[in-house]
Amino acid sequence: MNIENAQIQVDDWIKNHGVRYFNELTNMAQLTEEVGEVARIIARRYGEQSEKESDKNKDLGEELADVVFVVLCLANQTGINLQDAFEKKLDIKTKRDHDRHQNNQKLK
Repeated sequence: MNIENAQIQVDDWIKNHGVRYFNELTNMAQLTEEVGEVARIIARRYGEQSEKESDKNKDLGEELADVVFVVLCLANQTGINLQDAFEKKLDIKTKRDHDRHQNNQKLK
């Protein structure tokens, strides 16, 4: 599945299971909340904070998927073709960062 198809799937889901998209500000707040849930798992599972018993069953993949879902909602409701935007960004990063990362002594 590519990003464009994912945007279509999210739009279909909203049309068939939701009433409408939440407004952009609500979705931005929701995105922040979902990213916070990812951060909590990462900080406790892979970082230096101890993991609470109640957090041990949290599914990082599910939380990352929540982030992707909300990003796709935001792209849909603001008219962004995220597939095109992603490909453009990847091209920019490839041209800009290839030598920089290859020559970064901190990464060796």
